[in-house]
Amino acid sequence: MVVRKYQKQVLEIAEQFPVIGILGPRQVGKTTLAKQIMKSDFKNCIYLDLEKPSDYEKLSDPEWYFASHRDKCIIIDEIQTKPDLFKILRSEVDEHKTPARFIILGSASPDIVRESSESLAGRVSYIHMYPFSIDEIDEIDLRKLHFLGGFPDSILALTEKRAKNRLENFIKTYIERDLPLLGMPTSPIMTRRLWEMLAWQNGNLLNLSAIGNSLGITYHTVKNYMDFIEGSFMIQTLRPFSSNKKKSLVKSPKIYITDTGILHRLLKIPDYDSLLGMPVAGASFEAFILQQLTANKPENTELFFYRTRGGTEIDFVITRAGKPIASVEVKFSTAPKITKGFRNGIKGLDTTKNFIVTPQSEPYMKSENIMVCGISHFIQQELPNLSES
Repeated sequence: MVVRKYQKQVLEIAEQFPVIGILGPRQVGKTTLAKQIMKSDFKNCIYLDLEKPSDYEKLSDPEWYFASHRDKCIIIDEIQTKPDLFKILRSEVDEHKTPARFIILGSASPDIVRESSESLAGRVSYIHMYPFSIDEIDEIDLRKLHFLGGFPDSILALTEKRAKNRLENFIKTYIERDLPLLGMPTSPIMTRRLWEMLAWQNGNLLNLSAIGNSLGITYHTVKNYMDFIEGSFMIQTLRPFSSNKKKSLVKSPKIYITDTGILHRLLKIPDYDSLLGMPVAGASFEAFILQQLTANKPENTELFFYRTRGGTEIDFVITRAGKPIASVEVKFSTAPKITKGFRNGIKGLDTTKNFIVTPQSEPYMKSENIMVCGISHFIQQELPNLSES
């Protein structure tokens, strides 16, 4: 069994907060992580899965149940199915405030964060859990991780065929069961059409009106449906960076499918070699880089993109306290060239650390302030150093 890097983070936070929240998409490994923590030298734990009727029934009188197990850490999985628990958790930890009193796991961020921010302010610390990234699996074939994505059931499957079948089953279950349980107010057929359309838009500016016209629904309906999909961590929107300078900047966000394995199944791409010959290959690699950046970016940094109406563009801008500290250009090529748009973007943002990231390349300086490097080197060597910028 692969030990995820998040286990260390949970154990460190557990010494400081009475409630630890672990958020992430379904099947990303939250339950496995919780059970690994239970088997470690952690305190005595009780695990409750609120999707099991028997466990759900145990919390029919939560005040009594929590009071009866104050000597244990109670792990509550899929807590979004019982949002009324948050206020009760607050009362319990205020009355019996010890570290690691509860670990809560959830797959739907908006409801969880809203409820807990109101009820558990100052009492909870969150960890966001992502699919496997480059730094977690030794000697992983990067092409395999790119094509099959980082969900454990996929990347750890014994064969590519089995991995693709598991991804197809994930998509089917997510559309037909998970989203309806969250209250998605449309049919699985419409959800699939929308998700596939977003997959074809991956890496592009989001145009809700155009999507709505194609699906025969309104702008606001598309936005509502997308909120459910993004809220359950299946898509990611990236905002444009804008400074106080008066420049003609685009205002629309860019849209990405969160996991490239899911992306390639939605696009019905049969294998990696087929991907290489498709127009979407560059945007797919861009989404892969975003996955790695999101999971590994230094603390207190944010991700944006930069684009002016005049054509200046940077794929990813890393900021701290609102100030750009690095510019990242993604090139699905072994012989990348510096574009005029990238140079102009660097000049406009005034970043001193700038990178062109490729699938595989020995690091070298392309110019005085631009490094070309492969994704593994960038994520494991250069990105951590930005914490010192």
